[in-house]
Amino acid sequence: MYLIAVNDDSIKSVSKLLKQKKGLVVHTSGSVAINELQTKRKGVFYPLQTFSKDVAVDFSNIPVCIEANNAADLKTLNGLASQLTNSVHEISSEQRIKLHLAAVFINNFSNHLYQIAHQICKDDAISFELLKPLIQETANKIRILNPEEAQTGPAMRNDILTMQRHLSDLKDPIHKKLYQMLSESIKQAHEKKL
Repeated sequence: MYLIAVNDDSIKSVSKLLKQKKGLVVHTSGSVAINELQTKRKGVFYPLQTFSKDVAVDFSNIPVCIEANNAADLKTLNGLASQLTNSVHEISSEQRIKLHLAAVFINNFSNHLYQIAHQICKDDAISFELLKPLIQETANKIRILNPEEAQTGPAMRNDILTMQRHLSDLKDPIHKKLYQMLSESIKQAHEKKL
């Protein structure tokens, strides 16, 4: 088995280098279709998790999404994944690409919002540590409520004066735009309740 673990834009060109290999060629991307691999035997081994250098993760519960273009290779990938985790899922490229999109919203975008919040705190000499219990509780809520039920905040309540005050406090035009767009999205999603 040849495991390609490179940035998404390089998967196709790296797989071309393995075109003459007889083994199974597998990539680890959430956003690249299996057919991008330029080999006869192809598969996907996508661990749905964020990884950071020097941060250990417990693989036992990390979902691993697998796909292969034949039953024998799918069985091989299932066996490998089952040695690492209790959460192995056979899904198509189309499903995995949508799952990856959802993961970008959940992980990458939320982390960027944490970064903005960190900067807001830093600019006014407020400890970001004060927000960590809120971050934890927000994540915990999703274990028992669906995200629509868990939504709170000024946009959900249509607290116009609070939102205007927040916008006037934001200095970065991109942060203002993000605030407005996210608030509008929340309001539209919950407008029946308003």
